[in-house]
Amino acid sequence: MHTIRFYCVGRKICVLDYSGKTARKRRFLFHDRSYTAETLRYVVQIKRDKKNLLCIGHRGAMGHAPENTLASIRKALEFGVPCVEIDVYYVDSQLVVFHDSRLERTTNGTGYLLEQKFTDLRSLDAGNGEKIPTLKEVFEAIHLKAGVNIELKGPGTARPVAEFISEMRDVGWNDDLILISSFDHRELVQVRRLDPRIKLGAMMVGLPVDDAAFAASLGAYSVHLSLEFIDRKFVDDAHSRDLRVFVFTVNHPDDIKKMRELGVDGVFTNYPERVLKNGEGKGTPGWI
Repeated sequence: MHTIRFYCVGRKICVLDYSGKTARKRRFLFHDRSYTAETLRYVVQIKRDKKNLLCIGHRGAMGHAPENTLASIRKALEFGVPCVEIDVYYVDSQLVVFHDSRLERTTNGTGYLLEQKFTDLRSLDAGNGEKIPTLKEVFEAIHLKAGVNIELKGPGTARPVAEFISEMRDVGWNDDLILISSFDHRELVQVRRLDPRIKLGAMMVGLPVDDAAFAASLGAYSVHLSLEFIDRKFVDDAHSRDLRVFVFTVNHPDDIKKMRELGVDGVFTNYPERVLKNGEGKGTPGWI
């Protein structure tokens, strides 16, 4: 439990902060006209420090099973993640869950993914005997037990994914369970035009000079930034624009702790159990 109490002493305002099981008391004094802004900053900081850090299973739980496979998805669900991230291409009129533009790194195949026939892709070993799954198979495996972040990969993915989401609504998936993200912001614009109800996540590696303005201009729900570039200024700017901040890819315990301190809303991780330690990061399936 976390309690904050305010009281006035003359022209000063005091904040009594009772936090934790030991109910330790911290006292802060703010003077004259500056107290309003200072108190607000303090309250915002307390909120950031104490809120739950959303755990997003990166390509399932790829630290434990081959990435973007049904085995990886099921492992993430075993850990109790509230959300899962996957990568999707549109290949041979099929939505397939796969990350790279080429096959070599994660399968026993060779060549560019987009040049393959769907039947040939399904014959490949994606690791430990797993097959490259379709987006529909992933949704069936999750079965409303977690939110899904679909990262659009490759050209021409927006329309088939938007149409797929429309079909999923008919079988019980609501819009709070689905988020579409991409580095290709043109694809996100197309999704917005096709179906304004879909939540969008704008991805970026780097720190734009105008911070999160690019995501707000897209009408995004969230902004996804690389661990190497995230800082407090960007987080504050994104929150001021009513954007959620999700950071990739956060695996080391020290980095997980740092993300909590920065006040980010969630992290993509290959090791969900590290974020979910002591029950933290769990919650209702879906996007906060």
